[in-house]
Amino acid sequence: MGVRTAVVTGGGSGIGRAVAERLRANGLQVATLDLKPGEGEYDHTADVTDRSQIDAALDAIRAQLGPVTVLVNAAGVEGYRRFANLSFEEWERNIAINLHGVFHSIQAVLPDMRAAHWGRIVNISSSSTHSGQPYMSHYVSAKSAVNGLTKSLALELGPEGITVNAVPPGFIDTPMLRKAESNQFLGGKIEDHINRTPVRRVGKPEDIAAACAFLASEEAGYITGQILGVNGGRNT
Repeated sequence: MGVRTAVVTGGGSGIGRAVAERLRANGLQVATLDLKPGEGEYDHTADVTDRSQIDAALDAIRAQLGPVTVLVNAAGVEGYRRFANLSFEEWERNIAINLHGVFHSIQAVLPDMRAAHWGRIVNISSSSTHSGQPYMSHYVSAKSAVNGLTKSLALELGPEGITVNAVPPGFIDTPMLRKAESNQFLGGKIEDHINRTPVRRVGKPEDIAAACAFLASEEAGYITGQILGVNGGRNT
């Protein structure tokens, strides 16, 4: 077995960037896709709602690094709007990025995994799929669908040596969380939520990256269709 190649969508910042850095530290060749990519040799610009952009980026990645057998879908967008005021355009955009982007990315890399009879797919969903979240009905709907897609594909692709799992982050210190706090969507300050979190701290993008790195490893080959919450015990 040679060095495996991974693609991380949304790898330009936040959780996606932490995942990419962790996979590199674990010895994988890692390329990223993002609307605002980093400045590395393997960081590519792509809109995950546009299949042609994904395909073009993957062609370049394959030319650089070879077939892709690890995919982490971390590209996403938040959204806060009272449901009665939510436009259908906002609904569609959120679902296009958070759900359709996962569809496109998985379909685009699947031929490589099938040819290798080995693959690891990890989808970043959200702990809001457990609890719901006011003013985020479009976001929670899309992320809940990602969990459902994860379970269905795990059953479908398991016989081909491909595992599919999801990691729903909860209460992670990202720009999204800070924005929610500043807009008073958290129902209190971050410090208030720390006091209600069993491990008594806010999560870090590196916490999510560690879970993704395990699920992407050789050792995780008997784990598929699972929703691995990383949330400090807030959702059990």
